[in-house]
Amino acid sequence: MNATPDTPRISGILTALATPFAPDGAIDAKLLRRLVDRSVDGGVDGVVACGSTGEFAAMTGDERRLLVETVVDQAAGRVPVIAQTGAVATREAVALSRHAEAAGASVVMVVAPYYEALTLDETVRYLGTVADSVRIPVMLYNLPDATGVNLDPDTVGALARRHENIRYIKDTSADMAQAGRLIHHHGEVISTFVGWDSLLLAAVAEGAAGVMAGTANIMPAELVAVHRALTAGDLDAARAVWGRVYPLMDTLMSAPFIPAVKAALEEIGLPVGPPREPLLPVSPETRQHIATALAALPHLTLTATD
Repeated sequence: MNATPDTPRISGILTALATPFAPDGAIDAKLLRRLVDRSVDGGVDGVVACGSTGEFAAMTGDERRLLVETVVDQAAGRVPVIAQTGAVATREAVALSRHAEAAGASVVMVVAPYYEALTLDETVRYLGTVADSVRIPVMLYNLPDATGVNLDPDTVGALARRHENIRYIKDTSADMAQAGRLIHHHGEVISTFVGWDSLLLAAVAEGAAGVMAGTANIMPAELVAVHRALTAGDLDAARAVWGRVYPLMDTLMSAPFIPAVKAALEEIGLPVGPPREPLLPVSPETRQHIATALAALPHLTLTATD
């Protein structure tokens, strides 16, 4: 399929949305809509449905479709919606990508299969096939800890040059040297988002297009403030905000991440429920550490009118 990616490039802070679950284990669509609004009201530049923070791997295909449809509907064009559509099988990833495009997603983000570690050639073929199945822009999702394959910068650059609609990469290698090579060697063809929340300051200062952050569920306006200050050239202002939020950021990033994000959301008044098993909630000790870090940022806690 010939792509026609003529939309403006996205940049900034993208919230990797958590997925709220009701007591019966079903997706809580009403609370999901509140999470979308919290991020949009906080000024983020886009929201991500079915990312890793959203626990996509624990969902059925129908649930993933429902999640994308709900997020697109609630975003209502206020910000771009990035739908993570990667799957274990190529045909499933293609079907999910086409559904996301039809549902109104702005970008599809594609993680490589995460069960059987593929060769780099197999991974490249998979990503190219999925990209060619849609017309909207594609974001590669480099998650080597889960997939067993690292998309090195030169491979990423070659993919972007070969497939017109591959326009972004989320690099979750936590390797700033690798992110730097993506930014400086291939920035003319692909925009780099760093997928490691605690690298926000360093990544944007380096020239990354932005950061995709699960912690933006909790403190969207604060992360946006850091990004805006950096892009305005005010490093001192960025570091001042970063210094205030870093203790909470470090606490969340030092714990099992998905359970930690959900615990923090519960602490501020958004009852998103526990993660889906086999993931388990954080320990009581970790929960207390999160509560203590949040106590230093009392404005994050919802009031009765929120």
